[in-house]
Amino acid sequence: QVQLVESGGGLVQAGGSLRLSCAASGRSFSTYSMGWFRQAPGKEREFVTAVSWNGRTTNYADSVKGRFTISRNNDKNTVYLQLDKLKSEDTAVYYCACRPSYGTPTTYSADYHYWGQGTQVTVSS
Repeated sequence: QVQLVESGGGLVQAGGSLRLSCAASGRSFSTYSMGWFRQAPGKEREFVTAVSWNGRTTNYADSVKGRFTISRNNDKNTVYLQLDKLKSEDTAVYYCACRPSYGTPTTYSADYHYWGQGTQVTVSS
């Protein structure tokens, strides 16, 4: 069992930045692919970004490429999401997810077995 706890959400003006963190429990964090998804009101949950177990492979949704950056610190069992140049359409609840696999950091939510409770990001225009 893996527990994920997100933090760092909040209210920010368009063009601003936020840094989300996701702390994971368990001894095997360094073997997990990690992802971030988001869900806006009235919309389905969508993929944002993911990183491989060793941090060398990343995957981004087209809508966030060049603005968001995922990273991880395996010594701290934590994955980060840096959100820059935020837009109003980035407003959503952001979820951290864990895929207990050495495999590719995929875009499919069904590949991720464990989820955090989410953190709200609100971008005002």
